[in-house]
Amino acid sequence: MNRPLRHIALASLLLCVATGASAQDKTLRLLTWGGYAPKEVVEQFTKETGINVEVTLSNNEEMISKLRATAGAGFDLVQPSQDRIAGPQTEFKIYKPMDLSKLKSELFIPTMLDATKKNTTVAGKVYGVPHIWGTDGLVVNTKTSKATDYADLCAADNAGKVSMRLKRPTLIAMAFASGKDPFKLYNDPKAYTALMDDMGKKLADCKKNVKFYWDGKDQLLAGIRSGELTTAMMWDTGGWELNKANPDIKFIAPKSGALGWVDTFALPAKGKNDEAAYAWINFNMRPEVAAKVASAAGNFTASKGADQLADATLKKQFADSFPDAALKNIKWYPPVPAGIEDIEGRVLDRVKAAQ
Repeated sequence: MNRPLRHIALASLLLCVATGASAQDKTLRLLTWGGYAPKEVVEQFTKETGINVEVTLSNNEEMISKLRATAGAGFDLVQPSQDRIAGPQTEFKIYKPMDLSKLKSELFIPTMLDATKKNTTVAGKVYGVPHIWGTDGLVVNTKTSKATDYADLCAADNAGKVSMRLKRPTLIAMAFASGKDPFKLYNDPKAYTALMDDMGKKLADCKKNVKFYWDGKDQLLAGIRSGELTTAMMWDTGGWELNKANPDIKFIAPKSGALGWVDTFALPAKGKNDEAAYAWINFNMRPEVAAKVASAAGNFTASKGADQLADATLKKQFADSFPDAALKNIKWYPPVPAGIEDIEGRVLDRVKAAQ
């Protein structure tokens, strides 16, 4: 190849590389939950930064599965719950450490930021910071059910009229309602297996009470609205949404404690646009932006001061569901050690197969 042609070829290659890098810099690939990236917030972010956001909706199980399948590729920012970071990172290496110097830490509620950093630390490195938090408990039609704790899902007077998920939170909830603390057994696989086996038997015996195991929001909410269901184990915002239309339907913090979760921001191991990820995190932590996300998701955020901008109805519903004693009794999910979900999965498979 003569010199002019070599120069042309080199110039073309550099142009392609630059164009590719520029396109990457202008796109954030986000794997998140429904309601966490509302349209108006995405549009505002793009207008301010020039960065487009590709939103893929998911849940904890699917997030971990997708990242395992690609060794942490395919997305620039993901939002697993804080208990789904340390274990999967230790076992599968699907995240990369966060550069905390690129975060505007003053925008976070200090106690929540510190706690989440502690719970997502592996080998001295932080892998997650908090975004949205909430709880799982009971949604009860108070005209037709007297349920006050998870065990009441299996009470005779609720036969055929309850719903729950056939997932790990239900096993954990039943353990707390039985007077046990499953979180204290996380590092004792033998004892944890025995406890989960017992809870599996309870759930198998409870199947006659279950109208359906819910896996999608629409079916569950429709069942409660219609009166087909009297009681369900579900998330707080779903209960508050139903309460707006029917005051008899309430979200109740169970006597044994609501289960508290924190959804985070985390960086996939092979994400290609960390700068866009940090820009999105800092943007979302601004109180006025966080208030918009909270309104869409129906949950409170880790943004300092955003709660003062929250919808008045939501603030009242929260106060009604969580008097001081119930708030102090929330059972916050700790990090899940490797192997725990395998134990639970085997138990849930047996419950599913039980007649």
